[in-house]
Amino acid sequence: MTAVLQHPLGPTTVEQWLATDRPVDGARHELILGYLHVTPAPSGRHQRAAFRLARFLEDAVETAGLEHELHVVPAVNVEISSAFRTALIPDVAVLNVEPDRVAFQPEHLVLAVEVWSPGNTAAERRTKLAGYAAAGVEYLWIVDLDDTGATVTTHRLRLGAYTPETVIKPGDPDTLVTSAPVPVWVTPARLV
Repeated sequence: MTAVLQHPLGPTTVEQWLATDRPVDGARHELILGYLHVTPAPSGRHQRAAFRLARFLEDAVETAGLEHELHVVPAVNVEISSAFRTALIPDVAVLNVEPDRVAFQPEHLVLAVEVWSPGNTAAERRTKLAGYAAAGVEYLWIVDLDDTGATVTTHRLRLGAYTPETVIKPGDPDTLVTSAPVPVWVTPARLV
């Protein structure tokens, strides 16, 4: 069976995206199916949730003694697919290479964390998840922010699709997450 694209790819290539000047105001430029998607700088609440998850991940990597093999970094460029002209900037990334370059190949991305805000459209969310899955990113965490706090849903890639494994809701106790390259304790009350 052959997959057929429902709409044509946009004009921008991954190489052109990489050469684009980045905005100085903190906005993010991502490339989805050849079209540039510009989102405003993340809110303080969004950034705090991402930062604290990065701290939980960093602590877990150090506890496992893998700080030379796994690297937790915020908001890095990942070239998801040149053929489908898609390049994303996860809010937090766990890489299996030193974070000493401007962009990373998808095989270097072990875990991606996306913090969703109300401004992220359903189509954007589906496209990002499909992109990460097609690129073979083994672990994906989704953080949904709302008025009550943050809900974290962890996923593992199985047979080309993400399967939710753990859902951590506001008010839940500290939770040990195993859908990650190392076990990670997440404290929901500290995310927002």
